[in-house]
Amino acid sequence: MQLAYHTDYFVPLPPGHPFPMAKYPLLRERLAAEGLLDEGDLLVPREAALEDLARVHTPEYLGRLEAGTLDAAEVRRIGVPWSAALWRRSRLATQGTIDAARAALGDGLAGNLAGGTHHAFADHGEGFCVLNDVAVAIRVLQAERRIARALVVDLDVHQGNGTAAIFAGDPDVYTFSMHGERNYPARKMNSRLDVGLADGMGDEEYLALLERHLAAILEEFEPDLVFYLAGVDPARGDRYGRLALSDEGIRRRDACVLGACRGGGLPTAITMAGGYAPTPERTAELHAIVFREAVAIARGGAARDHLP
Repeated sequence: MQLAYHTDYFVPLPPGHPFPMAKYPLLRERLAAEGLLDEGDLLVPREAALEDLARVHTPEYLGRLEAGTLDAAEVRRIGVPWSAALWRRSRLATQGTIDAARAALGDGLAGNLAGGTHHAFADHGEGFCVLNDVAVAIRVLQAERRIARALVVDLDVHQGNGTAAIFAGDPDVYTFSMHGERNYPARKMNSRLDVGLADGMGDEEYLALLERHLAAILEEFEPDLVFYLAGVDPARGDRYGRLALSDEGIRRRDACVLGACRGGGLPTAITMAGGYAPTPERTAELHAIVFREAVAIARGGAARDHLP
């Protein structure tokens, strides 16, 4: 299975910053150690072209990002200090999702070891998200006539407000978000389907909701490609999550989504989205679960025995 990764997905942040940037190289190292990352299948992205970013983002916003002239309020809203390295990293990760989506169309399943930056709107970033990689990938593939219709399955614990806003009213993009109802962002946008979850929800109730809603969506909507935002912040103990999924619950969640897409013959591109476990190592461990499941499916097996 092809996976996109670049060493510059990591950029240094100020000491004590809450975003676990180290999870990206830690995840790559973990997958390689487990034999799940074949160097021959590694996709090394370039920086996404400005003309592709402009399919989603406004010229004014891209201009300020390029020039480093975001004002203090814009930087606070993003939550990560601007730097040339961050701008480059954002473009690399966006291209990684584009590359993974193209690979998924060929192979059925691919992933990006970053991405899922679903809080980025057309004209601004927020919530640690600078560019909306999934939205850009959808628009690029539509422009290339590789796809007409896309489904976004967003299981990050925080609503994909930027993605919902970007595709509002678009009949060819189905946005599905299952998220903490009382969690960030305070002001939710309207996805095609939003499922708000109560604080403290555990495995069985969560999985029952997911299975029911996903089955109904796939009955109603026939996408050419699925983007799965496999955020691990619904896991028990996440600093910002407020839900209580176990590791096995996360595995069953991922198996549910990937299995349903595989069963329907739907190409699927995986992005990481959020995760804020007590340590970056623990966060990377949780992110590894979906890629174990995906590689097992690609190889025709099951990943259950490899759950840490």
